[in-house]
Amino acid sequence: MTNSTIAKWDIFEAMFEGPSSGNPFISVELEAFFSQKSRSVRVPGFYDGDGVYRIRFMPDNEGEWQFTTRSSAAELDGRTGAFTAGPPRPSVHGPVQVANKFHFAHVDGTPFLPFGTTCYAWTHQPLALQAQTLATLKEARFNKMRMGVFPKDYPFNINEPLHDIYERDAEGELDFDRPNPESFRHFENQVKALGELGIEADIIIFHPYDRWGYCDMSAEQDYRYVAYLTARLAAYRNVWWSLANEYDFLLNTKPMAQWDRYFQIIEENDPYHHLKSIHNGDVNANYDHRRPWVSHVCIQNWDVKRTQEWREAYGKPVINDEPEYEGNIMLSWGNISAQELVHRYWITMLRGGYAGHGETFMHPDDILWWAKGGVLYGEAWKRIGFLRDLMEEDCRAGLTPIAREANWPWSRVSGASDGDVTYVYLGEHQPVIWSPGLPQVPGDYDVDIIDTWEMTVTPATLVDAPANHPTRHGASLRPRRPDAAFAVELPGKPHLAIRVRPKR
Repeated sequence: MTNSTIAKWDIFEAMFEGPSSGNPFISVELEAFFSQKSRSVRVPGFYDGDGVYRIRFMPDNEGEWQFTTRSSAAELDGRTGAFTAGPPRPSVHGPVQVANKFHFAHVDGTPFLPFGTTCYAWTHQPLALQAQTLATLKEARFNKMRMGVFPKDYPFNINEPLHDIYERDAEGELDFDRPNPESFRHFENQVKALGELGIEADIIIFHPYDRWGYCDMSAEQDYRYVAYLTARLAAYRNVWWSLANEYDFLLNTKPMAQWDRYFQIIEENDPYHHLKSIHNGDVNANYDHRRPWVSHVCIQNWDVKRTQEWREAYGKPVINDEPEYEGNIMLSWGNISAQELVHRYWITMLRGGYAGHGETFMHPDDILWWAKGGVLYGEAWKRIGFLRDLMEEDCRAGLTPIAREANWPWSRVSGASDGDVTYVYLGEHQPVIWSPGLPQVPGDYDVDIIDTWEMTVTPATLVDAPANHPTRHGASLRPRRPDAAFAVELPGKPHLAIRVRPKR
């Protein structure tokens, strides 16, 4: 094979012709070993239909690479090739990994703060609507998208999908032993399109909302599906693996041991070790995220003030991907206000975690963003983009919550710091003066009041810290020392934050 050159963290693909009789999805095994000096990386191949086989590899190091195939089919065995990996393209920083225990960064060290949204079935909609979704994402400030491989059967989402995930037999029934390459090609092209927009694709492998029979595949069919999906998609740098949306609603057909095995199959077939997690349905049914194959906590829970509790319980990054959605549908999880969703975003971040967005507004054609994409009608996404811009100005290592006390104020408000930058979010509270959490040593600081709804940043008016404001101890009130060298005057309205950082 001729030597070619690709950029680091882009995809090198080798294509071969091989057996097409019988069922090559099951009968033909193919893998390759990519080597550079003393290092060797195993990469699974896959059948792409019509006698075509592919192997995809994402080089994580510059220089010369060689590969050799190994296959159960003689015409695919022992094939060799080489390519050169050059410098990464501008703005490409490689896959995202866990960093600083509770946070994320690209593999080149560039911090990554996830600001995600949800469009479960957007790749199953008409092509014009998918194009509109990508156009919307280009203007919004999201950098992660939750999206399912399978189509979804649920209120506001009952249309037939663009493609079947599996081929149909002569009787028109889905054959769960034969993936439909056309469907997977389309899905991976949309994953690539997200990557070009700087958006991580959080790929949901299973979900319970089904009328096609995907939930009822056998364990062996499930295992082959997970391996096939991994072989096709692992080389895309912007992939995250989400084993399921609401996995606990599938336990009657997919017991816990199978979920553990799905994780292990990904481990065996993803040489790049993309992030892996799993999403609960019932708020009391969290998966055991302490398990070593889980990279981060993916959670669904409206009570975002528990974020630090989950962080401490699991010792990993926490992403509350579903703290309920902005919208007006009848279902309670889909009708909170934009103000409330933005409020929950700020609480989550300043308690050391990350939050997710979704939008569920009634639409005459049932085109709800959370399911099908399209355009955004709400107001939260703008404020979430504003929050992202603020955080990316200063956050490097990731926000660490200010030590919490059992008494006022830290059990009620949220505060965090990253290096020498501190944020305090007052949330629903509306004091006219504030000093807790601010610097206790005099110095030169820029102190700003952030209006999280109006999206304004205003220099604060500083006053002497109150010397004897009371603190509750049991049933009595006793004076306490000042919390800070100074205090901030506030306009007495909710949803304000304070930022303190050294003068620049």
